[in-house]
Amino acid sequence: MSDKTIQNNLDYTLFSWSKQGELNPINASWAKGSHVFDENGKKYLDFSSQLMNVNIGHGNQRITEAVTKQMQKLSFVYPGMATDVRGQLGKKLSEISPGNLNKTFFTLGGAEAIENAIKIARMYTKRHKIITHYRSYHGATNGAMSAGGDPRKFPVDSQAMPNVVHVENPYAYRCPWNSSSIDECGKRAIAHLERVVQFENPNAIAAILFEGESGSSGCIKYPPMYLKKVRDICDKYGILMIDDEVMSGFGRTGRMFGIDHHNVTPDIMCIAKGLTSGYLPLGGVIVTDKIADYFNDNPLTIGLTYSAHAVSCAAALENLKIIEEDNLVQKAAETGKYIEAQIEKMKEKHPSIGDFRNTGLLGCIELVKNRETKEPITPWNAKPNKMEVTNKIAAKLKELGMFTFVRWNWIFVAPPLTISKEEVDQGLEIISQAISIADKYYNN
Repeated sequence: MSDKTIQNNLDYTLFSWSKQGELNPINASWAKGSHVFDENGKKYLDFSSQLMNVNIGHGNQRITEAVTKQMQKLSFVYPGMATDVRGQLGKKLSEISPGNLNKTFFTLGGAEAIENAIKIARMYTKRHKIITHYRSYHGATNGAMSAGGDPRKFPVDSQAMPNVVHVENPYAYRCPWNSSSIDECGKRAIAHLERVVQFENPNAIAAILFEGESGSSGCIKYPPMYLKKVRDICDKYGILMIDDEVMSGFGRTGRMFGIDHHNVTPDIMCIAKGLTSGYLPLGGVIVTDKIADYFNDNPLTIGLTYSAHAVSCAAALENLKIIEEDNLVQKAAETGKYIEAQIEKMKEKHPSIGDFRNTGLLGCIELVKNRETKEPITPWNAKPNKMEVTNKIAAKLKELGMFTFVRWNWIFVAPPLTISKEEVDQGLEIISQAISIADKYYNN
């Protein structure tokens, strides 16, 4: 059965981001808590919540019950109709979102949330340019991919969405301005951002779109003042601030949203992933009262057949109850502090650990060949013939029974918010064994 399952997948389906002839996927059969099991019974400790979204852990049957109950009443109506569960979920999101973010347009996932946030910003401001970070990922649809700076867009960027302008991140570990501290890097990044705003004509810029907390581009920590200064620039020039919370939302960072660490209210907030913990597809665009009021008298010309899908809304509503009732936001903050302390100890054992950047349970270990030069063990956007060390590390993790996101010289640490201390210790021991491979490439 196992071989047949994999063969059917390979023969009749296409996989993301991969040469289709070189695939050897895990044959996932069932999942519970922090583990995914294959058909042969081998278990994999999920140390990246699959794609940083299974916040409540796998197999929580409260979601099954909520979805079943909803489907017994109503599964789908067109998005022009009102449903009880849609209204309840919208009200709940209003209660937990920052400031006066009170109205949500529901999408199918994160990329569509980004697409529609950009459309709303352009309609509202009557401007066209969007500023984003080079080191960012906002999704894989054409507009979202264009907005991100991730190199996976290169094969298709000849047809990129126009009027996206990228700026450098305040990446303190590799500061583009050779700063001596994270604060100095932040100040220089803000000065760079404002210069670009001025060069690009402030009256043409609809929005600045940044992640609430950096994710798959390396968990780049924001300097403490950075997002407040971004907010100030937006207010100064009449630019909207769009906050991408697709990965960093719903407790992932030890706060309900990543931006909550910075006491800033964006004009538009994009959500998905942890909204349902991946149990069903759902995303959303939450706007302030001012933007919502504008569309009372102006048409909101966006739409999706499955917007506010009742079954997905039911999954989200129950998921948010679980996050609150099980105190998972606070648990993420506490577990994150424990992981930070343990990895600090690991640095003494593994010279190849150059940096560890973490917020709650969204973290990334950066591996280097030398701590002084910071030469990465694998270059950013490395060609296949430069991926030897990364491939060995990824293979070792899989062999030892771990699933996590490994990219270039990064190993991501983002387990479910429900993970136990014992499981964290087990996971860090597996990662330690894998990092021993990188240590062999270290140059003193």
